Amino acid sequence: MILIPAIDLKDGKCVRLEQGDMARATIFNVDPAAQARTFERQGFTFLHVVDLDGAFAGKPMNAEAVDAIVAAVKLPIQLGGGIRDLATIEGWLGKGVARVIIGTAAVRDPSLVRSAARAFPGQVAVGIDARDGYVAVEGWATTAAITARELGRRFEDAGVAAIVYTDIARDGVLRGLNIEGTLALANALSIPVIASGGLASLADVERLLQPDCAKLEGAITGRALYDGRLDAAAALALIRAQPAAHSAST
Repeated sequence: MILIPAIDLKDGKCVRLEQGDMARATIFNVDPAAQARTFERQGFTFLHVVDLDGAFAGKPMNAEAVDAIVAAVKLPIQLGGGIRDLATIEGWLGKGVARVIIGTAAVRDPSLVRSAARAFPGQVAVGIDARDGYVAVEGWATTAAITARELGRRFEDAGVAAIVYTDIARDGVLRGLNIEGTLALANALSIPVIASGGLASLADVERLLQPDCAKLEGAITGRALYDGRLDAAAALALIRAQPAAHSAST
């Protein structure tokens, strides 16, 4: 199980939102690259970055900040937000991003996911952000008429590297992950699933290490790391202590 710290970008700063509401943003660091270096020093091995402004605009809006993060650390980075055409995908992967996350376009233009996954094996993930079971798009401003499970199944044979599943109701409010919903999705798919939204404490990490969660590839954590509710060293030590822990699963 990989624990993945998140850097959400708004106006070039590292922020956390509550339930995806741009009006409820807390700035945690004005230097995203410095934040990335902190996560690297703490021992994390993967980084989740979201261009929040890009998610609303439909195109990259925090490119300078993303470039700075890529240059600052050696960690593989997965990036989402405003990635809605092949040129943008090619551009980010060419700049050193390890994996792109396609969200809105996975609903609006599923052929893009298939084309990108074929062109860049292992480097394309689908972001499924759900509100009451239905997929939200365009920076979570609109809810589509398709469920998370239906969207995931749409790409079963597409060669997608992972599904990043976020329960919007849990995101940024420290209520704990929606384990039941995440496992229901993971068990319905052959694509690896990464849990996101609500990870609040070491107890959540312990829950993710239970046998029934073994199917999950990992989990993303944001606000709990920033405000100190989740101790990075303790969480990573707990994961490393697992008998089946792989050297990369920290």
